[in-house]
Amino acid sequence: MPVYKVNVKWGKEKFSEIECNTDEAPLIFKSALYSLTGVVPERMKVMVKGKAIGDDTWTGIKNLKNNITMMMMGSASELPPEPAEKTQFIEDMSESQVNQASDYPPGLHNLGNTCYMAATLQCLKTVPELTEKLKQSSGQFTRQSMVGSEGICAAMKQLYTEMDKTSESVTPLVMLKVLHMTFPRFAERGEGGVFQQQDANECWTEIMRMMSEYLPGEGSTNTETVRKSYIEQYFGGENVTTMKCSETEAEPETKSIEKWTQLRCHINTDVRYMQVGLTMGLKENIEKTSATLERNAVYVKTSNVNRLPSYLTINFIRFFYKEKENINAKVLKDIKFPMEYDAFELCTPELQTKITPARDRFEALRMKKIEIELSGDVKNKKNEKKKEDKEVNYEPCSFSDDLGSSNSGYYELQAVLTHQGRSSSSGHYVAWVKHTEDNWIKCDDEKLSIVKEEDILKLSGGGDWHVAYTLLYGPKRLEIWEDEKKEEDKKEEDKKEEAVPEMEKME
Repeated sequence: MPVYKVNVKWGKEKFSEIECNTDEAPLIFKSALYSLTGVVPERMKVMVKGKAIGDDTWTGIKNLKNNITMMMMGSASELPPEPAEKTQFIEDMSESQVNQASDYPPGLHNLGNTCYMAATLQCLKTVPELTEKLKQSSGQFTRQSMVGSEGICAAMKQLYTEMDKTSESVTPLVMLKVLHMTFPRFAERGEGGVFQQQDANECWTEIMRMMSEYLPGEGSTNTETVRKSYIEQYFGGENVTTMKCSETEAEPETKSIEKWTQLRCHINTDVRYMQVGLTMGLKENIEKTSATLERNAVYVKTSNVNRLPSYLTINFIRFFYKEKENINAKVLKDIKFPMEYDAFELCTPELQTKITPARDRFEALRMKKIEIELSGDVKNKKNEKKKEDKEVNYEPCSFSDDLGSSNSGYYELQAVLTHQGRSSSSGHYVAWVKHTEDNWIKCDDEKLSIVKEEDILKLSGGGDWHVAYTLLYGPKRLEIWEDEKKEEDKKEEDKKEEAVPEMEKME
């Protein structure tokens, strides 16, 4: 059937040359009238020569032709009320409104080449245990405590508390003042009296050292290991180190324990991946005085990790001193790093054995998820979906006798500190922090923006773009499934029931 141009009279109004396609259901034509009049099709009656048009078919409607006038009856629906709150578009929002609407953390204002400090503080704020410990600390500002470990911790406590209360960018003036008083080299000024750029990893290391001195360790006295420092607990690792003189067999090898809060990724022409750079750093040649030979000799130093922390910090050795130019020049080479890291290969055989049970549970959970996916088990899939919708419970990620350790060696990347430029004393530092499962936030001083995982992987280097300098990995957490939790609860009940008869026998 053909297409006509018709007129429609509705009360005192008349609409001309409306397209009426008789190959389509009349409901389509009525929808066009609804857009013109506001009368919903259910309350609309359209007449042609005294014959009403239905919704599904044109059967029975005759004498349709161009310029014919149809009659329409029906009252328009009332317009919906104006919303109580006017819709705001992101382009019209202020910085604080954007941050609040997007649940962004607040940025930190740059006070003159202070991006190195801002990037460090944004990365460290991603550790919930650390921010909570700082808030609980008794650090406060006095004439004596403005300098040193108490002053640094009190300034961080004040800054993080303020950041948690607002969505607007914060000015870290007190933090900068305390940092300058504690470490005068960070207060050096250049031409025009502007603060000179500083090395962000150097700032990171000094802040960690101050917190290590002030924040005491936690844990029950019943545990085998209660560490003196909170930083040592959650960020500190231990290496078993063997030193062997390569120039004589007469000198026995020596063993020692070395503590660290950062692992170093060494970079040379053969290194393309972070794991290779880390492994290379575990074996090195050093020169020192030999008591046996009574002269300097070359020793082979071999290290293996004997304790992994919950939070693993990795520093890329990207700067080296150029004596001629008197600068710390930068290695721009592309070094790939993973979003999830497995530290198993770095560990001693003893630690590998110790972390295997937790790793086996990770593997069992992974296989269970694959089995459910492949089996098409609708019931289990529904249960899994329910579990995703509610709060998930996790197993402890530390050994029961060593709070703050890693009991699996599995990590997930949660913060990246990058440098853009050609030397550590120039350029710009930025923090990139994980926000949700899919989104990261680029914290460029007070400017915040959402980025994706693929953007984080592009920070591996190879050019003048932002290059990863320090990585912060957090613990990969193992979900507790409902059936496993019930089984554990049942085992506990069984143990209690078994214990009752034993107690009765003793009586």
